[in-house]
Amino acid sequence: MTKKASQKKAERDFDRLLKKLKTKDGFMHYQHDHPQGTMHLGYLKTAVDPEKLEKYILPRMQEYIYNDLSELNQFIPFTKTELTNDSSQIQEKLVNGFVFIYMANTRPSFLLIPLPLDEKRQVAIPEIEFSVVGPKEAFVEDIDTNLNLIRKRLTIPELHVRKLKVGTITKTEVAVLSIDGISDEENVNTAIQRIEGVDIDQVIDSSYIQQTIADNKNSPFPQLLDTERPDRIAAVLAEGKIAIVVDGSPHVLIGPTTLIEFFSAFEDYFLNWMTASAFRMIRIVAVFFSILITPMYVAVLTHHFEIVPQALLTTLINSRAQVPFPPIMEAILLEFTIELLREAGARLPTKIGQTIGIVGGIVVGTAAVDAGMTSNVLLILIALAALGSFTTPVYKMGNTIRLIRFPLLLISHVYGMIGLAVAIAFIMVHLLRLTSLGRPFFEPIYPFRPADFKDALIRLPFDKQKKRPFQVRPDKVNRPVGKDHTK
Repeated sequence: MTKKASQKKAERDFDRLLKKLKTKDGFMHYQHDHPQGTMHLGYLKTAVDPEKLEKYILPRMQEYIYNDLSELNQFIPFTKTELTNDSSQIQEKLVNGFVFIYMANTRPSFLLIPLPLDEKRQVAIPEIEFSVVGPKEAFVEDIDTNLNLIRKRLTIPELHVRKLKVGTITKTEVAVLSIDGISDEENVNTAIQRIEGVDIDQVIDSSYIQQTIADNKNSPFPQLLDTERPDRIAAVLAEGKIAIVVDGSPHVLIGPTTLIEFFSAFEDYFLNWMTASAFRMIRIVAVFFSILITPMYVAVLTHHFEIVPQALLTTLINSRAQVPFPPIMEAILLEFTIELLREAGARLPTKIGQTIGIVGGIVVGTAAVDAGMTSNVLLILIALAALGSFTTPVYKMGNTIRLIRFPLLLISHVYGMIGLAVAIAFIMVHLLRLTSLGRPFFEPIYPFRPADFKDALIRLPFDKQKKRPFQVRPDKVNRPVGKDHTK
């Protein structure tokens, strides 16, 4: 093919491309006469920053002397520009905020310049993992901002970021973070392989990744920890864990993780170790209370009322004297009411939701007792159980606790305390078999590793935590700790 014929083919291809682009809403097209021929500039109005275009691109097209796009590219004050002859990739680049400049008589024919319109939320305080003491920064939806928040706390060259594209339609950018020399490469490779194997059309939030790469997708328990705190990500990376950052999500995933970590607030590390340990134990006891108290109430009153002390039995009989329903119906009615109030409060605007939760709980609870539809003893127990579920620092684990109470209620009604014990045993077996990125989820209880208890049920002082958690198989086990000045 001669040079002239090649140029004509390129012009025909560009005319077809231009005709197709003009059908897109917001496509802008300008022509500029140049000694080498007519120059074409095109972009999507909604994807490009107009100030950068007018300040940096248009003046250089008109003022500088150049013979082709390679020379023009030297005057463009932006990195990640591209020179190409492939017109097929132009449409994808335009959607991502690129501007194209086309010159028919030059090779390459296209210059692609990134000028994306940056509309992003400012860094604010954490809303879910709020702490009275400690840093007050939370992740936002922009992945570059989130990576910068992490790098600001880990200013080391060993911080490794591996980026992937996930979603056949959204092509969402996902970054896997680890620290070379500390993080086990097997954990990193496992996460990358699973993310690369995700075959869905859209990834809108990190929750999509959390569900699609989970070890057991049918488990109600989350197997990756999500956080909105950059300081927590910096801390777990230093322990040897990995982090998964998803563009468009203000929550970053942590793995491998354990069940105990879901009941550890990061504020624990800003408090005295004895205070932090006490609060952590309160949360764990509150969770057990939240799960077991109403099923035990149903089981005892339905099958085992003889084990209730005489003084307490009299109180229970007087409390239920006017209630026409069996204990299971009474418990399900109140639990369902609590869930309705909780959902209504969560879906309404903040101030209205708080009013609905407080006023609704008082009015409905008082009216239910006065109407004889429930006993005041059960009302107190369910209110305490609801409060116990709220002590869980991680929202998704709190949802799991709310969910498993209902099957336990039904089993307790049918089989009593024996059925409840068997159901708890099934849950324990499930947790023992569960893994997070291939690592045991119930560690350090099983496999039993006493060394990892230093930051599990309780948190020992920092100078006692001389080794990183064995669960993540860190390449560098020992870590520097502060000196003990009490000796």
